[in-house]
Amino acid sequence: MKKPRSPAKARGPRLARPSASLLARALSALGKGVLIADRHWTPDGLRIRFANQTLCEMTGRVAKALPGHSHGELHADRDHFTELKKWLARLVPGRVLSGEGYLVSGPGQRLYTTWTFSPVADARGRITYIAITYRDMTAKRRLEEDLIHAQRLDAVGSLAGGVAHDFNNLLSVINGYCEILRSKPAVIRHAEREIGEIHRAGLHAAGLVRQLLAFSRRQALDPKVVSLNQLVQENADILTKLLQPDKTLGLSLQAAPDHVLVDPVQIQQVLLNLTINARDALDLGGRVAIHTDFREIKAGRNRRATDMPPGRYVRLSVSDNGTGMDAETRSHLFEPFFTTKEEGKGTGLGLSLVYGIVQQSGGYIFVQSAPGTGSSFEIYLPAVHEPLAVRTAIPSTLPSTGGRETILLIEEDPVVGKMVAGILTADGYRVLAAGTVTQARLLARRHRKPLDLLIIDSARTGPAGEKIIRELRAAHPVLRLLCTSSAEVAPLPDLPALSQGMLTKPYALSTLLLAVRSLLDGKGVPAAR
Repeated sequence: MKKPRSPAKARGPRLARPSASLLARALSALGKGVLIADRHWTPDGLRIRFANQTLCEMTGRVAKALPGHSHGELHADRDHFTELKKWLARLVPGRVLSGEGYLVSGPGQRLYTTWTFSPVADARGRITYIAITYRDMTAKRRLEEDLIHAQRLDAVGSLAGGVAHDFNNLLSVINGYCEILRSKPAVIRHAEREIGEIHRAGLHAAGLVRQLLAFSRRQALDPKVVSLNQLVQENADILTKLLQPDKTLGLSLQAAPDHVLVDPVQIQQVLLNLTINARDALDLGGRVAIHTDFREIKAGRNRRATDMPPGRYVRLSVSDNGTGMDAETRSHLFEPFFTTKEEGKGTGLGLSLVYGIVQQSGGYIFVQSAPGTGSSFEIYLPAVHEPLAVRTAIPSTLPSTGGRETILLIEEDPVVGKMVAGILTADGYRVLAAGTVTQARLLARRHRKPLDLLIIDSARTGPAGEKIIRELRAAHPVLRLLCTSSAEVAPLPDLPALSQGMLTKPYALSTLLLAVRSLLDGKGVPAAR
């Protein structure tokens, strides 16, 4: 009779334990950084016994040099020490400690990681070592910071746009009544200087409001196809004068092709603001460099939500060798009213204006800077294939604006409405003034005669404004339309271009009178510059 096979033999040959060298190689092959450290505390943390290759690559260290050093030397700060000491005092097998923060990855460089401290027990169950694993989360952290920054700028932009609209109404009244007073000889004889000062201050304030609107991407633009190289060259003289006498400008215009669809006046403002910003950061003998070139972003390169989409771009960079900026300054750089200049030497709107213009032009802006190394602002504008726009002459004098037509005015601000209605009435027009769309509809029904022109802020009145425009155009086929708004308003596709126009608030009353007369004469609204 055969003996039964023993259980041990049935299980087959016993597997050999992995050697220490195999375990070390396995740890080195992991995609995470790994440290093995003593469990006992030293003034600088836990003493390192082993570091895998990934950890060495993450921190720029040599594996042989790390044993004997403390883990705290790899951390950019030691905020985690308090929690780590408490955890070590109550060590239990299987109980881990997790955290996140920056590791030092080289001179002046850091990477963001998440880490886990795990107890390692011997054969008797005594905890003798601590295993620390690090996962590089720098790319994810930067994406989160970029998204938070973009959301903050959008929130501030919405606030700035709303405030700018209210300011525009106030400035329209101030500047408008200054124009009215300056047209009265009896008043101007006694208060010409004072009225002039008020008007100049109002015009300056209107300029600041336009910068807020540009930041919030609500400023009306007049885009044209231009040569970016030519635009930079045309402004080189004034940019050079801004830097004289002790700072210099260098140009390297290599973009080919260099056609972009932008508002040339606004891009000129971008060049001026970036040059002034660079000038204020330069020491004597400093230099500003403006460079253009062509870049193509191919599919697959835009892996993050904040990356530029694939396409062809003309890059404009403005660089300086000045004092540079730290990370905290860069994070607030484009926010309105943020400035590092002394009180009275800057409004904090220059770079927010640049940001808004670039965004509204369909472009992207990036900043590279560090203390002591200067700054570089890089702007990417979509390249276009269309031919250059033909520049037209701008009328220098105003024609006679007297008229007898009937105008329906819808203006929610009563002070602005009163002023506009007053100047139009004084010029001979019959004005039906309303503060709301509902009031305007009642006035139009009671009038029972043809209406020649509707003045409305369709961006503020919204769907109700769009509805009354349709109603009035159906009842008055020859009705002209003049939109006055702080935001850019798209023209109506089914209304001839010469029968509609746009005025950006705050506008001069003289500009309003010219626009009204020109529209009624079937000439459209001339470009305001």
